[in-house]
Amino acid sequence: MRAVDREVDQERAKIDRIDERIVRLLNQRARAAQRIGRRKARRGVNGADGFWVPSREKRIFDRLRELNAGPLTDEAVRAVFREIISASRALEARLSVAYLGPEGTFTHAAARDQFGGGATLTPVESIPQVFAEVEHRRADFGVVPVENSTEGAVTSTLDLLVESPLQITAEVLLDVRQCLLSRAPNLGAVRRVLSHPQGIAQCRRWIAEHLATAAVEETPSTSRAAEIAAGDPTAAAIASRLAAERYELQILAANIQDVTANVTRFFVLGTTDASTPSRDDKTSVLCTVKDEVGVLAKLLQPLARARVSLHKIESRPLRGRPWEYVFFLDLRGHRSDARVRRALARMAPLTTMMKILGSYSAGR
Repeated sequence: MRAVDREVDQERAKIDRIDERIVRLLNQRARAAQRIGRRKARRGVNGADGFWVPSREKRIFDRLRELNAGPLTDEAVRAVFREIISASRALEARLSVAYLGPEGTFTHAAARDQFGGGATLTPVESIPQVFAEVEHRRADFGVVPVENSTEGAVTSTLDLLVESPLQITAEVLLDVRQCLLSRAPNLGAVRRVLSHPQGIAQCRRWIAEHLATAAVEETPSTSRAAEIAAGDPTAAAIASRLAAERYELQILAANIQDVTANVTRFFVLGTTDASTPSRDDKTSVLCTVKDEVGVLAKLLQPLARARVSLHKIESRPLRGRPWEYVFFLDLRGHRSDARVRRALARMAPLTTMMKILGSYSAGR
């Protein structure tokens, strides 16, 4: 036993020495970040857009993935460096980020995943309010959901992008892992199941199989469901692990969504597009067209000729103009790429309005 203790003590001593080196290196890295910040300031680079460069952070994470030989997973390494980068960035400027709240929602998780603990994350009550906070400079950035892989587009976000001056500065893809949260000791004690309508829809088969006799109730958000469950030991909420932490609930069942590949896409919104080209960029464009036969086919032909991939196309009715539609296009490439520029220039005469919503690094 004593020999084992000596071996454990030796390994712990090694860990202590490694921790000492890590702390020194972290502060060396932070000082380097501060020097970069001072150089930017001397060049007249001011504001949050100058201090947060998502394409640069994406390249860092990609490089770390290539360097990682384990046993830590790529996800674990990314989580550690996300906080290192966030803390270093906060030495230059503490970013303020508005997101669709309340705390504990998947949008909160997406904001935290993108900006880390060094940013000030502020929940607001609606998607329009997120836009308003950034437009009126009460927040540097905003995070809003735009699409779920099983439930489709978030129409409120798309409609607001038509008239908003904001730009898409980053994309976050978040795996949705729904959990059943409660103070109840087991599933048999659950009498009510609460969640946002999307959360209920994503877990309908699981509920029918495991909680067939429980009353199912809709709430304005998954976090509101968790808040109610925190005060009622017979209630359970379908929500995130983050909500379990926030409301001190136990997880009765994890990953209860009916479709395993359940991903929600979020946009980070800012006041300018200061992105620099990288190898996996996307460009989002919206346009309106005349109501004529074959106009959509004509609109897409310049993309094929320029060999620009079309990732996604979505249509929405144009508010206030019956039977007219706005189309949202996601293209492969940066707006400054020659092929993308050429394609957009040829598309523009075929539209009644064209607006580039932003170029940004793909979430994955």
